[in-house]
Amino acid sequence: MAKKATGTSLFSYDTLVHAISGAAGSVTAMTVFFPLDTVRSRLQVEDSRESKNTFAMIEEFIREEGLESLYRGLGPVLTSLCASNFVYFYTFHGLRAVYRGKQEHSPLSDLALASLAGAVNVIVTTPLWVVNTRLKMQGVKLRAGDSLRLRKTQRYNGILDGLLKICKEEGVGELWSGTLPSLMLIINPAVQFMVYEGLKREFLHSQDTKNLSSTTIFLIGAIAKSISTVLTYPLQIVQSKLRYGSSTMRQQSFFQLLMSIVRSKGIRGVYKGLEAKLFQTVLTAALMFVCYEKIAVFVFYLLKGPVKNHQ
Repeated sequence: MAKKATGTSLFSYDTLVHAISGAAGSVTAMTVFFPLDTVRSRLQVEDSRESKNTFAMIEEFIREEGLESLYRGLGPVLTSLCASNFVYFYTFHGLRAVYRGKQEHSPLSDLALASLAGAVNVIVTTPLWVVNTRLKMQGVKLRAGDSLRLRKTQRYNGILDGLLKICKEEGVGELWSGTLPSLMLIINPAVQFMVYEGLKREFLHSQDTKNLSSTTIFLIGAIAKSISTVLTYPLQIVQSKLRYGSSTMRQQSFFQLLMSIVRSKGIRGVYKGLEAKLFQTVLTAALMFVCYEKIAVFVFYLLKGPVKNHQ
């Protein structure tokens, strides 16, 4: 039986298990579905590329740039994702443990705690994602229109090299470019975790079970991520352009850039690549939750014997 949460449970071993399980689950899921993330990111930053169905886009990238183009930047993405999810899961479950010592969880408390965890995660890991976005675009064969709109950067040999070169050539502040939309985007994982934890409580109660099946976890994870993605996708479009756009784009405020996209492309412009994003993010999140839950249950079982589902 897990120990009762205390005021110091923010730094408990249980919280560490959740963080490691979340990081491992996210890395596993992203490795499986990485080509879908490549399609999503390219559609978000390349204005001249026509949005087609996901499989047609994958075929187009392979034809134009080779199979390896679908896995460009995989290493840096996994490094950034591992660090990001470790921070997020540790903060979220640590705060939940502290909160649980006072009262029961509710959808509102989950939303608030997930938002706080998201803010901490953004502040700590944004530099990794700024470098990661640029690394994913290295070697891309840009079309004429996009080559004028997108920033010209030198090549980086990994995340550390990118961090050092950006600091030296563009200033430390550039590592936090796109932070405003990122902070606004904390509503994405916040809504996702609120829906996920709420559905999980309902399924556990209705099925009178201690642990959910992999199929059930996958289903509620997919539902939770679908809802959060559709609600916040326009913010993600702006975030990508602020991180990799031209100097003219980066001089605009978040709202100016958002309105500029709407004026030039219409409402559809802020949902470009949504199909690819839904494919990628929903499948990745659903698989991540399955891996996370099963890894955590397995580790807790090894350490403490059979336990109730970790809430």
